[in-house]
Amino acid sequence: MHDFHYHNDALFCEDVPLERLAKEQGTPCYLYSHATLTRHFQAFDQAFASVPHLIAFAMKANSNLAILRLMASLGSGADIVSGGELFRALQAGIPANKIVFAGVGKSPEEIAYALDSDILLFNVESAAELQAINDVARGKGARARVALRVNPDIDPMTHPYITTGLKKSKFGIGADRALEEFTKAAALPNVEVIGVHAHIGSQLTQVSPFVDSLKKVVGLIETLKEQGIPIRYLNIGGGLGITYSDETPPHPTEYADAITPLLEAAQCEIIMEPGRVITGNAGVMLTRVLYIKETGTKNFAIVDAAMNDLLRPSLYEAHHDILPVRQVPNASTAVFDVVGPVCESGDFLAQNRTLPVVKAGDLLAVMSAGAYGFAMASNYNSRPRTSEIMVKGGESFVIRERETFEDLVRGERIPAFLEAKV
Repeated sequence: MHDFHYHNDALFCEDVPLERLAKEQGTPCYLYSHATLTRHFQAFDQAFASVPHLIAFAMKANSNLAILRLMASLGSGADIVSGGELFRALQAGIPANKIVFAGVGKSPEEIAYALDSDILLFNVESAAELQAINDVARGKGARARVALRVNPDIDPMTHPYITTGLKKSKFGIGADRALEEFTKAAALPNVEVIGVHAHIGSQLTQVSPFVDSLKKVVGLIETLKEQGIPIRYLNIGGGLGITYSDETPPHPTEYADAITPLLEAAQCEIIMEPGRVITGNAGVMLTRVLYIKETGTKNFAIVDAAMNDLLRPSLYEAHHDILPVRQVPNASTAVFDVVGPVCESGDFLAQNRTLPVVKAGDLLAVMSAGAYGFAMASNYNSRPRTSEIMVKGGESFVIRERETFEDLVRGERIPAFLEAKV
């Protein structure tokens, strides 16, 4: 459920018409609903009220400071995968003791920064990384709190690019080696093993893969406790899907009902890392049609947003609904490729999509863009990145200014030997 709706044929975000925002802020731009963000977080949080838990919002989905501050105000921690995300989380006011650090390639500098910040724990992805964390912690005279990420070899039945729990994945430690690696970790002098982590993929629309994964992980926790390795935290990752088109993912309460018996059996504090399920349908990207091009075999709606603004369709062939900001009752329809100005054949937001007939100047809303939208944006083709707007009731707030041409070259230098001679 989200707060984008039509009123008198005009598309609104909460109580603000998108036409007004386009006029005030220009296009393309990202819009987020404060009410939707809040409701989605609270729905997830309340679904797990019966077990001790920490929600660590997956910042990779959307790392805007205003959204992170909102998450912090609701009691959220953060799931981070870089030193930059740690910096953002702390800047936004997320307590360090609610931050967990994942990712397969943590550098010594990032490990040191996280130790100095006194984060809750590291999610360790390999034996080599574990040794690196121990070495950095030893140099600081500290002990690093860690959870080992176990790869349960469960097929999450999602897109292969966002599958992370199979044996061939780069993520985690194989289940067949997990006990050995936990034993080695427990013997390291500058590491404190306090958790088990498992995350099998993203955009999951069925409960069964979560259940299958947890059964393996809970069994491992019981074995570890029997061998004198006390586990205090069970990190179940994230990955719960959303509706982009015709998917029917479980509601957080259905998800919680299915796995809570296993969580209770683990007798641990639970860490969860939802991202997309909170922000995905809380945001849209607003874009304007520049031209209509008809080739005899194709109709192209060329818009001012491109793959550098929203990469998911090009990267994953992902579907995003596209709605007219001003709908016309009983409008005729046609099949379009909605494409951007970037000089790549893969620059599209939709292909072979049936839409109401559009013309140059029309505004379109690309739905379900609140996760992995701006977060994956780039300056490809030297295109300034868009602005981001948060809507709360009848008010709108710029939470990221649109980049300028000057921003594109900030930090670049031409060496003296290339300077033009006068």
